[in-house]
Amino acid sequence: MSDDRTKAMRFEHPQFIPVTMGVLPAAWMKYREELDKIARRHPLLFGTPKERRNYDDVGMPRYAAGTHVDAWGCIWRNIYHGHEAMVTGHPVPRREDVNRLKAPAEDIGLPHGFMFLRLTDLRGYEEAMIDFAEEPPELQKLIDIVLEYNLRQVRILIARQEPGAMMDFGDDLGTQHALPISPAQWRKYLKPCYAKIYGPCRAAGHPVYMHSDGHIHEIIPDLVECGVTVINPQVRANGLANLARVCKGKVCMDLDLDRQLFPFCAPADIDAHVREAVEVLGSPEGGLWLKAEIDDGVPLENIEAIAVALEKYRAFFA
Repeated sequence: MSDDRTKAMRFEHPQFIPVTMGVLPAAWMKYREELDKIARRHPLLFGTPKERRNYDDVGMPRYAAGTHVDAWGCIWRNIYHGHEAMVTGHPVPRREDVNRLKAPAEDIGLPHGFMFLRLTDLRGYEEAMIDFAEEPPELQKLIDIVLEYNLRQVRILIARQEPGAMMDFGDDLGTQHALPISPAQWRKYLKPCYAKIYGPCRAAGHPVYMHSDGHIHEIIPDLVECGVTVINPQVRANGLANLARVCKGKVCMDLDLDRQLFPFCAPADIDAHVREAVEVLGSPEGGLWLKAEIDDGVPLENIEAIAVALEKYRAFFA
């Protein structure tokens, strides 16, 4: 990690707010050389320009049109090349099927959706929600199978890490306006899982970074108790005031700026949005990173405006 990133994470007065910009494959496929021109104007955010870029390379199977089957037997379907697929085939659609489920022998690490989303991928979202409502014994059995597999992956990953390296995790725990299950249920069934997964990482000296889309501010303090060092929450689903209340001065945020705003606003709105985020959540002590994710719905002028605003407000406390 960069010195500022480490200092911000530890509340040790970074010189600048660390900023990053991620571009989904569909945006490169759509804008191609025009987006490359923006990238070359903003190497701080896009890195060293590539001499030759394959604009049609989606990188991961889940971003390619078509279907593929993962190690758990989930069937992923994608009708939009360059965007992420979704699970349409669930290995244990009936509750009794859980009793026959075996974790993969293959070690695939901990991809995005490794715990809570894995339960919904295996059962199907509606069936998983019914399980949480009715709390049959199969629910805990399914959780235990997934957790034990994840703990095996954690042990492997820790053994491969450089000393002190950050370990990244991603699992979307929220919907647009609420948690999909009650905070009490989350604490009963899922909090122990994340504590068991993140605990060994922290014990081995590794900071824990967790991405989670959706409305999660009620459980961010719980995630911190589980071992999260840097939380990556979304602005719109949580609200700046809620994030300030539960995070500011307590845990470092890699704030996911408002992706639902970027396609529809004017460049001046983007400047105001980034400034407000820094004013509300930032401090000279640190505790704030900023992140913007771009897809093919964001106009080129807004992509440029995001880059300019990030570069401008990273120095807000300098």
